[in-house]
Amino acid sequence: MPASGAQSSLATSPLSLEARGAEIKELPRKKLYIVIPVLNEGRVIKEVLSEIQENGYNQIIVVDDGSKDDSYEKAEEMGAIALRHIINRGKGAAVKTGIEAARMLKADMVVTMDGDGQHNPQDIDKMIRLMEKGTDVVLGSRLLNAKGMPTHKLISNHLGNFFTWLIHGLWVTDSQSGFRAYSRKALRVINTKTDRYEYDSEIISQISKHRLHFEEVPVEARYTEYSMGKKNKQNLKNGIKTLIKMIISE
Repeated sequence: MPASGAQSSLATSPLSLEARGAEIKELPRKKLYIVIPVLNEGRVIKEVLSEIQENGYNQIIVVDDGSKDDSYEKAEEMGAIALRHIINRGKGAAVKTGIEAARMLKADMVVTMDGDGQHNPQDIDKMIRLMEKGTDVVLGSRLLNAKGMPTHKLISNHLGNFFTWLIHGLWVTDSQSGFRAYSRKALRVINTKTDRYEYDSEIISQISKHRLHFEEVPVEARYTEYSMGKKNKQNLKNGIKTLIKMIISE
């Protein structure tokens, strides 16, 4: 039988203690899901998912937030768990749908990323390593690695950080980043009310409220002609709306 054969092979294998130690280090990690909210990302979503998979992460949940293109179909083609909002409910709502699906699938950890290719999947590993050391939430910070960030984005992000601190009472270097990792404990206790861009700031409030242990790590942000030209990106008008909703939700 295969099982007994495997046992016999292990029993007679002349592995050194060092080799056995290496085997132990390579035991499977905790159950991780990548959650990606998308809105009309049909032009790039296959490339985004392919890059994540090439980095060894295959358990991916894509939440289509009412796209008018073929984002949902392309996510399915790439083997992702594809979910869909019939109407556009907002980035925060899409992230929450994905996280809830991951919880139903018994995830130990969840990493959230944007669907436009801005985030580099190679940064996931250092986030996971912090989680495995007991961190509840890891915040990917573009401002700890701001090389190439457009000036207007630098200014708007600093303003976002200031108002997030003013309203929620916790200072972080990138309150608007969508590149984050959550432990099972964080997934259990975080309970947000907002559905759109203000969701990212509300998470900071939840970290403070539940006294979650968080860390920030520098992450690469790739600003392409595509990502900078998106109609649904955060802008001054949306920023003002976000601020008002942050105040109301507190």
